[in-house]
Amino acid sequence: MHSSEIIVGLDIGSTKIACIVGSRNEYGKVEILGMGKTDSLGVNRGVVENIQHTVNSIEKAVSDAGEASGVEIKVVNVGIAGQHIRSLQHRGSIMRNDIEEEIISDDIHSLIDNMYKLALPPGEDIIHVIPQEYIIDGQQGIREPIGMAGNCLEANFHIITGKIAAAKNIKKCVKKAGLEVTDLILEPLASAEAVLSQQEKEAGVVLVDIGGGTTDMAIFQDEIIRHTAVIPLGGNAITEDIKEGCAIIRNQAEALKKSFGSALASENKDEEIVSIPGLKGREPKEISLRNLASIIQARMEEIIEHVYYEVKTSGYEKKLIAGIVLTGGGSQLKHAAQLTEFITGMDTRIGYPNEHLAKSLSGETGSPMHATGIGLVIKGFEAIEKRNVQKQAPDKKSPQRESFLDRIFSKGKDFFEKDGDE
Repeated sequence: MHSSEIIVGLDIGSTKIACIVGSRNEYGKVEILGMGKTDSLGVNRGVVENIQHTVNSIEKAVSDAGEASGVEIKVVNVGIAGQHIRSLQHRGSIMRNDIEEEIISDDIHSLIDNMYKLALPPGEDIIHVIPQEYIIDGQQGIREPIGMAGNCLEANFHIITGKIAAAKNIKKCVKKAGLEVTDLILEPLASAEAVLSQQEKEAGVVLVDIGGGTTDMAIFQDEIIRHTAVIPLGGNAITEDIKEGCAIIRNQAEALKKSFGSALASENKDEEIVSIPGLKGREPKEISLRNLASIIQARMEEIIEHVYYEVKTSGYEKKLIAGIVLTGGGSQLKHAAQLTEFITGMDTRIGYPNEHLAKSLSGETGSPMHATGIGLVIKGFEAIEKRNVQKQAPDKKSPQRESFLDRIFSKGKDFFEKDGDE
């Protein structure tokens, strides 16, 4: 298989590092060839805290994915998240030389490139510049400006920024693991590609990716991304609460959460008890599942309240017909969707990462916890498609600009020749 037909997504999370290898079949659908997963030891809340531990974890995950898929992995698409991520809205514009010339992709690139020159607070850099809609000579709501005529080309942009140091540390870890970064992609955008349908994005939907260290969210409406946010709470905070509330060690708390955890205390009976082995010959500890669920519910309510606050401040609360889609490892908690519906009043479903794949994934690969990794693969193929379209599109601009200059020069030439004849 040709290397250009294979994309590798590397999800560097706070709980796990997952490497997913995908290819495209003859029908243009994405197929997952293999996956490697390992514990994330050097990352906290989406930010690298220990370079060497992170490098070791990346190497292990990539090696496992390479073995499973039979692919030698050299280049990866990497996800970025963390509480340092910010988003802002901005409008940019360019004036074009000739109203008769059609707007082409070069004009769009110029407009987007200008956005990368925005003045930002020290230490921050732009990760994504996403056009929302275009305005041509005051005419608003244009989705596809290429081919239209106009003098002033404007666009409303959704701009995502992050700390330069955080992005550099991620790239440094990947490079030290012997890999090259093709693209750095915001994790909720990748997850959205894996779990949302086109109809949901059009109707209006909130994607909520509950990870280990952070909860990432993205709001889509009319097929346009409208709002992004990163909430610095996730599944690890729930595990810590269980550890303290039940006075047990972290590994036991994590196992309890996964096996018996529920986001609704009312769904558990008082007499339901689970026994935890005691430490070093001590008596086993008995824990009520209702108490366990109460601890989980308190933290889940806090996370969902944060999400709902972001929905309300985005201004799109009344326009989200498709409601909320929960994904990520935290969405696997029992009754997470019911609690979300109860707090927000919005329809909620769990998002599985098989929306745009050749066949539905089963087992661990098809779990919501791998939505980001699979989304990174899908994003990679989208980028290849975009590049191919740009290569195939005839570049009309050069000859048009030359003809515009030719007209000026020919007028000057005529003037001087006429002057000489006289």
